[in-house]
Amino acid sequence: MNIRAYFRLLLREARHVSKDSSLMLILLIAPILYGFMYGSIYINKGEDKIRLAVVDDDGSYLSRQLTQQLDSSPMIDIVMAGNLNDAQEKMYRGDTQGYFYIDKGLEKNVFSLKQANVSLAVNASRFLPSSDITAVVTKICLTVGAGARKIFFSKQGMSDAEAMAMTNPINLDYRPLFNESVTYGTFLLPGLLAIILQQTLMIGVAASLTSERENNTLRWVLKLAGNNLSRLIFGKGLFYLIVFMTFGLFFVSVNFNVLGVNVRGSYLSLAVLTWLFISVIIVLGMLIGSFFKTKLFAFQVLVFTSYPIFLITGYSMPYQSLPKLIRMCADILPTTPFLKAYISVVQAGGGISDNIPEIIHLIVLWLVFIILLLFRLQYLAGREKPLEQLKS
Repeated sequence: MNIRAYFRLLLREARHVSKDSSLMLILLIAPILYGFMYGSIYINKGEDKIRLAVVDDDGSYLSRQLTQQLDSSPMIDIVMAGNLNDAQEKMYRGDTQGYFYIDKGLEKNVFSLKQANVSLAVNASRFLPSSDITAVVTKICLTVGAGARKIFFSKQGMSDAEAMAMTNPINLDYRPLFNESVTYGTFLLPGLLAIILQQTLMIGVAASLTSERENNTLRWVLKLAGNNLSRLIFGKGLFYLIVFMTFGLFFVSVNFNVLGVNVRGSYLSLAVLTWLFISVIIVLGMLIGSFFKTKLFAFQVLVFTSYPIFLITGYSMPYQSLPKLIRMCADILPTTPFLKAYISVVQAGGGISDNIPEIIHLIVLWLVFIILLLFRLQYLAGREKPLEQLKS
């Protein structure tokens, strides 16, 4: 192993990036900037003070208690409406995200054990507020209803224990796993930061290799590597591995703390997975970059891949629910197995032994990409004109 050759290639790549403002921006500034900018959108994790119109046509003690419980919830901000038409108009104008209608005779029907109706209408055009309102209102209605049933049974001469047993014959033990706050931000942030790390690395590496083709310096870099293609790949890739492993450590130690993301698993397992993932992305980025002739065109094409990659990897929706063709495309991307293992470690507390299939998947992709890259670079180096010929 020629350590000096690897070190020369590492220094040469560092100088190459530092002299190119576009590469500096995408590789050294964008990860930190995007990590905080996009992450800060979900720093509060969940929504609060969602405006909900309430129409109380019963005007009883029970309906007032129900309204007070809704108003005391930190997630809901009650807006009283004079009638049902007024409540509907508030929702249609966007003043509220829905309305809650308490029918006349609610208290009388509840205490006589007859069917009592309340109605909830939500604006489903925004799925987060609608789902949050539905969950909170349902829980409060069940709680208030249980209290009313307990009062009824107590008036029948039952003790508190007997009344409670009749009120709740089946006790619900609800314990959310991994995402204890049950918020969209807690679910999204780990995967979002991983995608930012991947895309900035892949775009930067691809653009760097494309610039070698554009400047006709690929053969010169190969000569610096002792005419060894493997040494060229690992020497250039060593710079990106060091930089992005540092970014990965920064995300876990700084971004996760600032954004309130907890790592349940081993930091060592997370480091091993990140190292393997970055290694695959470096090789994939070089392979992709070898097919572009200009750096500008590489940027223009790759900048639009972030959202499609996020959608097809099975993170935004279950992998099993994706169409078969989409799953085949997703399996070619290292993002798919990495996100499965990454979320397993960060949110579920898993380790290396729990993610063996994903690790094998990443290793197989790395081997396939490295073989294709070797053939591709050999082809390009053979076609590139010597610098002496260009100067003449």
